[in-house]
Amino acid sequence: MSRLIWDETGKKTYETGVDQGVLYPQLATNGTYPKGVAWNGLISVSENPSGAESNKKYADNGVYLNLTSAEEFGCTIEAFTYPDEFAACDGSAQVSVGVSIGQQTRTTFGLCYRTILGNDTQEADYGYKIHIVYGGKASPTEKGFQTVNETPEAITFSWEVTTTPVTIPGFKPSATMVIDSTKCDPTKLAALEEILYGKDAVVKPVSAAVDPRLPLPTEIIELIGAIAQG
Repeated sequence: MSRLIWDETGKKTYETGVDQGVLYPQLATNGTYPKGVAWNGLISVSENPSGAESNKKYADNGVYLNLTSAEEFGCTIEAFTYPDEFAACDGSAQVSVGVSIGQQTRTTFGLCYRTILGNDTQEADYGYKIHIVYGGKASPTEKGFQTVNETPEAITFSWEVTTTPVTIPGFKPSATMVIDSTKCDPTKLAALEEILYGKDAVVKPVSAAVDPRLPLPTEIIELIGAIAQG
């Protein structure tokens, strides 16, 4: 093994930004996410994992076991606005055109967003990561409305989100996946993005439009390719 080298050209990487947010309401009958909608005005997604805490057990005057609690994934979404489809996820129901009520059952949703990968040579053109969240439930949060003054600002909304993990064969259940464009096969990544973001109809050669949907982890692994388990 050769000597380690720090800060080589092209290897000074960083991650920044958030864009291309997509909301996928879950279909309650079978737990799939059949149709996505663009989430405009997305400001931030702050990931807040919890758990994985040490729980030491003592015997014979020393540490006998060091058990680790289950890890859970949560996040905070902040945005200037949200898709109409998110209203049901936020506990609202439409009773008439333009009229809605609150304190209703909050529906489960999936979420997809992208962060930019940069480095010292290509800067923000280096690549990106696609972040996927499954089984999200938004909690009630404060909404502050203020008078317009000499320094007006747009209202921002935020939601605390908890998740329920989904089954992944060969692994523990998980509520998140991350796809790195700098490491994935470009053709397979393009096929995945066509599923996540949808596809317009094409006349020549004839190709039907495809609605965006959120595939479950097993489908993504089959598409991108799994790493052999040793």
